[in-house]
Amino acid sequence: MSTVKFRPYQQAAGGWGALRSSLHSLQHQGILADGTALLLKSNQAEGFDCPGCAWPDPDAHSTFEFCENGVKAVAAEATSKRVTAAFFAEHPVSWLAEHDDYFLEDQGRLTEPMAYDAAGDRYVPISWEAAFRRIADHLRALKSPDEAIFYTSGRTSNEAAFLYQLFVREFGTNNLPDCSNMCHEPTSIGMPESIGIGKGTVTLEDFDHADTLLLFGHNPGTNHPRMLGTLRDAARRGCRILAFNPLKERGLERFVHPQHAGELLSRHGTDIATHYYQPRIGGDYAIALGIARYVLESGTPDRDFIAAHTQGFDAFKTLALGTPWETIETESGLRRADLEEVGRIYDEGRAAIITWGMGITQHKHAVATVQMLVNVLLLKGNIGKPGAGPAPIRGHSNVQGDRTMGIWERPPADFLERLGREFDFEPPRAPGYDVIGSIKAMEEGRAPVFFAMGGNFANASPDTARVHAALRRCRLTVHVATKLNRSHVVHGQDALILPCLGRTEIDIQDGRPQGVTVEDSMSMVHISQGMRPPASAHLKSECAIVAGLAEATLPKSRTPWRELVADYDRIRDRIARVVAGFEDFNARVHKPRGFHLDLPPRARKWTTPSGKAHFIAQDLSTLVADRYRPQTAERVFNLMTIRSHDQYNTTIYGLEDRYRGVSGARNVCFIHPDDLSDLGFDPEAHVDIVSHWSDGKRVAHDFVLVPYDIPRGCLAGYYPELNILVPLSSHADRANTPTSKSVSVTLHPATARG
Repeated sequence: MSTVKFRPYQQAAGGWGALRSSLHSLQHQGILADGTALLLKSNQAEGFDCPGCAWPDPDAHSTFEFCENGVKAVAAEATSKRVTAAFFAEHPVSWLAEHDDYFLEDQGRLTEPMAYDAAGDRYVPISWEAAFRRIADHLRALKSPDEAIFYTSGRTSNEAAFLYQLFVREFGTNNLPDCSNMCHEPTSIGMPESIGIGKGTVTLEDFDHADTLLLFGHNPGTNHPRMLGTLRDAARRGCRILAFNPLKERGLERFVHPQHAGELLSRHGTDIATHYYQPRIGGDYAIALGIARYVLESGTPDRDFIAAHTQGFDAFKTLALGTPWETIETESGLRRADLEEVGRIYDEGRAAIITWGMGITQHKHAVATVQMLVNVLLLKGNIGKPGAGPAPIRGHSNVQGDRTMGIWERPPADFLERLGREFDFEPPRAPGYDVIGSIKAMEEGRAPVFFAMGGNFANASPDTARVHAALRRCRLTVHVATKLNRSHVVHGQDALILPCLGRTEIDIQDGRPQGVTVEDSMSMVHISQGMRPPASAHLKSECAIVAGLAEATLPKSRTPWRELVADYDRIRDRIARVVAGFEDFNARVHKPRGFHLDLPPRARKWTTPSGKAHFIAQDLSTLVADRYRPQTAERVFNLMTIRSHDQYNTTIYGLEDRYRGVSGARNVCFIHPDDLSDLGFDPEAHVDIVSHWSDGKRVAHDFVLVPYDIPRGCLAGYYPELNILVPLSSHADRANTPTSKSVSVTLHPATARG
């Protein structure tokens, strides 16, 4: 394993460091000139949507609408490197499996369909027609359609997602797990109960009108860097920005905008957070409850809004005022003085936005925390007015759109009715498997076929050893992908890799270029048009792959698959008749910048059964009592998994976490210096990390301890390497999101692997 180097980073986020890193990415992928020209089309009205995060595009565009990690995403897709049949002929799959994730992804773009040959332990070329027939044979041989699982990544376009869920439901199952199951599912469960929808209610313009921003559990400097430009503008006009994160993240402290020469020269840039609080891991519910208690006790709730638009206020008030401050302090990890300071700032504000990421959603009580954050907004009437509302920050560039298009294991009845009527079939009604359910079904032999539309399921999922064993038990695994990844070397008895076009590439169907659409984190829907020739003549679009598979599998289907794929406007016409809010889809999306979906809470209309917004809360003492406590005399820490700056989800771009000062390797564990001393370990000592759960222990071997500014009793380390420690049965109540941000662990001197 490579040697870890640690040197504290003193500069602001962005700036010259971001420019140097962007240049290096383009050079490393061999596309310095072509890549630079391509980036000028990123996130433009006449260009392609960045394949990275889902941060929205501003109405007033500049020539440079990309960030450092967007450059890395585009460079990785537009790379000059190729993974050809000759590469697979030279390298057995067992040899590839010995290499790390950075090596696999760095080999370049896949160029043609490949099938696993067990006798030679290699992938060998296969024609598209033969690949579709092989998959269809496996699917038709199943005893029930529910024995197949169809996973979806959040980069899939609206058009491909719609066709995909249509094919799966015509096949006869709702087994449509997706990456939302592993990130924002608590948002999708909690918010509809509170306000009627599972999406944020703000637009990007609302950030221009907010005077208070509360940022919970996300790191924009790495995960959605274009948000830093928005935060910079808000800070410079005097908006109060309160950040809540166990780690001090550089992007939330200071930011130098790379496109502003004056800031580049000054190097200091703009201070972002006016107030920065470091709660204990999992302390966010208590923080939100503390804010609510302050407003109720010493502030000015918006009683007119509460009376006209909400239910459940009296019970919520009783619960909040009845929770002792001492309990709130203990559970939040913040002092009462800090909590009252936050409450006062929030109460004094005229318009507030609350944002959150997976630091909120990947916990056992994540749904309750999301609903408590909504309660805080409801207290001051901060939904349905300019500059105010909830803003869950999504990851993948179209993960929200995929759910809108029907990628969901629990589809609403009205959606299924419209879908069946439009395509003349009877959709299945029984709920399907989510990610957790899919893994269990595979490992128990109840789901022998696994099909993935993008993503890296083997690495993204919790409980790595169990997931790998489950995938290997399948009779068939299929992955639609642009690049090689771990899921391709952790495969079933039969396995296929189907290479697809990337977001940056020209998609020609029936002799004409096609555009796809995406929905960003703030419900803006717009066109994305590829700009460069495909990496190989053998690539197919995701839409064409779905159509080919459907024609091979469903000979009696009444859906004109080939006709729909010949012109994506035809797919959008069908979407317009099935998906609520997409009426007149083609006319609206072909306008510059597209259109914003109509969200009822923006007009203070609540699509809950009561027609009101709901205060929903749980007693903090009940949540505390429900917490898992390992039966051990050892010092137990609470570990959260995080991304490095050189990665996007499971994609590893390099081995440098610049803002945290780590380079050279990823086997690191951040720990408070006093905890390090108490345990008797030296800085950079090598340890094994052991997670404790009711079904036993899990071990991550040989990690380096790095002293860091993190609350005592808390640890942090990189995903996906530490997914091995996250128990499959440890997940958010009702939402089943893995508790990747809260794992009970102990530390031991590193030992040789047995």
